[in-house]
Amino acid sequence: MTPLRTLLTAAFVVGLVGTGAALRTGPNHAHAAPSVLTDGSIPDVAERVVDSVVNISTSHAVETGPVNFDPFFSDPFSPGFGEPGDRKAMSKGSGVIVTASGRILTNAHVVKDADDIKVTLHDGNDYDAKVVGVDPKGDLAVLQLKGALPALKPLVFGDSSALRLGEVVLAIGDPFGVGKSVTMGIVSAKGRGGMGIEEYEDFIQTDAAINPGNSGGALVNLKGELIGINTAIASKSGGYAGIGFAIPTNMARPIMDQLIASGKVVRGYLGVSIATNTPTLAKENKLGAERGAVIMDVEPTSPAAKAGLVEGDVVTGLNGTEIRTGDVFRNTIAMIKPGTTVDLQVVHQNGQKAVVKTKLGELPADNTRRRVIRRPQPRPRHQ
Repeated sequence: MTPLRTLLTAAFVVGLVGTGAALRTGPNHAHAAPSVLTDGSIPDVAERVVDSVVNISTSHAVETGPVNFDPFFSDPFSPGFGEPGDRKAMSKGSGVIVTASGRILTNAHVVKDADDIKVTLHDGNDYDAKVVGVDPKGDLAVLQLKGALPALKPLVFGDSSALRLGEVVLAIGDPFGVGKSVTMGIVSAKGRGGMGIEEYEDFIQTDAAINPGNSGGALVNLKGELIGINTAIASKSGGYAGIGFAIPTNMARPIMDQLIASGKVVRGYLGVSIATNTPTLAKENKLGAERGAVIMDVEPTSPAAKAGLVEGDVVTGLNGTEIRTGDVFRNTIAMIKPGTTVDLQVVHQNGQKAVVKTKLGELPADNTRRRVIRRPQPRPRHQ
């Protein structure tokens, strides 16, 4: 049993509309939607974008005999579902049309291990699809529809960094396999990370109703622009509880472009373990700064080691842009092309400031989240 499946029994669950991870307890940042809207009419936006979201059905062969299926991302309407002797596991999710030629952006976990992928379009017909590329670390995948297609309406990408707290958003997807549905909420928080859901996290949090089956669907603003890919929920029951998470388009689009270009994602590599610095952490470890990303460990022969970075250094900026958390630093480094030289604004443990030039390497394929340390914040229990 995988850690994600094991954690479905935790008191609080983050469901990937198919998988789950424990979520640390904390305040609920969901709010009621405001009554004053400043952009387009909600019905106009909903009607304009709903046909750009598709239903995705997948199946893959499983061993005969009892199987532990994931209750959040399996098709409960499948005959004989979950009983000994099943040979096919059926799953349902959502996706977003991003090109008129039939490219679909969705979550990686929606198509994980799929032998057969069917996409239902706005005309009600099913079309075969193939995987163009998958990025499990970012939980994104790109599909290509096959055969003769009807006229498609790709969604326009918006600037997710321009989102404001309290901004009204719409979530479109196929919850519980009942068919495409539109829900409304607001942006409850931005930049959610360190939650143990994905390798790379920078989630938009929303209280728009997101349920099993919404994974891979669209989060749009009131201009009808795609600003997120709905991915996970926090819930005691596995259903809607007012806390949903979406991958922002400013993170999703560069990953999508790489998947389309080469079928894989290549990330920058510095070779350090990091933590988000805090005044408490700085005091306990006698660091030279109270904010930024503190280096907890440096891998031998890595780009960081060659540049002279050491344990206890605090990175406060990257190419002149302030770094406030370890998650932001990690995500930013990862999205920079390997071979690029970057300027790191560093405060050494003695308080001396420096600009360290570092040529990034390529992140090894087996490099995983276990090398990232985020102390002293509480961590989800992975057992």
